Parts: sequence; structure tokens; C-alpha cells
Amino acid sequence: MKVRALGHVVLRVTNLERAERFYSGVLGLPLCARLDQDGFKMTFFSLGNHHDFAVMEVSGEGSSRSESAVGLHHVAFNIGTTLDELREAKAKLDAAGIAARPVDHEVTKSLYFEDPDGNGVEIYVDASDVWRREPQRVAQLMPLEL
Repeated sequence: MKVRALGHVVLRVTNLERAERFYSGVLGLPLCARLDQDGFKMTFFSLGNHHDFAVMEVSGEGSSRSESAVGLHHVAFNIGTTLDELREAKAKLDAAGIAARPVDHEVTKSLYFEDPDGNGVEIYVDASDVWRREPQRVAQLMPLEL
């Protein structure tokens, strides 16, 4: 067996409509399908594949938001290749009242924030292909001024 690509990511959320407004309205992910069957509710988003990302409504009981908790830390979305694109995204997040932390990873420039359910989200622009020659360079963590 050989993994060829990441197929999709599904996040558990406590309010599907709120998650749709965030991921489609704020982040601009194109909604492609909805499922509402026997109380099981999901929304699917596509970035050119059958689906790349989905949110699934759950009760939220027993969830843990501790930074040290086991589970998904964040999901990341590429939004382009320029700092101007990242600045525009930061302005949109600011306007929506979403606090985002800018980080320079050298190979990417990123913004980290949380969705309405506290799930970690990263949006980033590609900045350098140095990782192709020096793979260790993906492990950089520096402040970023926007």
C-alpha cells in the first residue's frame, strides 16, 4: 500500500449552519453537498475534487479543547503565493472578529485561528520551495509581521 494524497478532512462541529457560514462565508470554501439523513448531518466542500473538506454536526458533549488533548490540531488551506493575499485574508478575518496569529514557517507564511467550535485552522501562502532541497526547512517557526 502507498498513500498517494490526502483525500479529505472531516471536522466535528456543534452547529452545522454556523460552521457553513464560517467555512463558506468567511473562508470562501465552495459548498458542494449536504447530507441530512436520520439525524446525521454533514456539509461537504470541494476545491476541485469530489470533496476535500466536510463538517459533521455532533452534540459536543464530552469534547475537550485543551491544547494538550489528543486529536486533530488544525486543518490548513492554501490561499495563494503572495503576502498581499495573506494580508487580504487577515483583513477579512479581522472584519469578522476572528483573532488570527501570523507565523513565518519560511516555506509558508501562515495565519492560525479557530473556527466557531474551537477547531484549529491555518490558512497559508506558499513562500519558498527550499524544502525540496532541504526537507528540514519545513520545521521553521518565526514571528511574522503583516
